[in-house]
Amino acid sequence: MKKEIHPESYRAVVFKDMSNDYMFIGKSTASSSETVTWEDGTEYPLIKCEITYKSHPFYTGKMQFVDTAGRVDKFKTRYNKFKK
Repeated sequence: MKKEIHPESYRAVVFKDMSNDYMFIGKSTASSSETVTWEDGTEYPLIKCEITYKSHPFYTGKMQFVDTAGRVDKFKTRYNKFKK
């Protein structure tokens, strides 16, 4: 590996899966303005994630249904007024 290209400011942070509120501690250099108190009473920076292995269909074996038809209908009704 090349020297002096990797950050040295790794710190413990809490990652939170926003789809099911699962949280775990890991190390990261990502900045965060939010903090959370962990089970041991220590306060850590909070990084919010959209998906983790606890909610990803590959690991859970469950597919999530996405309502694309509803989105299309919403789009059409919202922008129908601009139709000439």
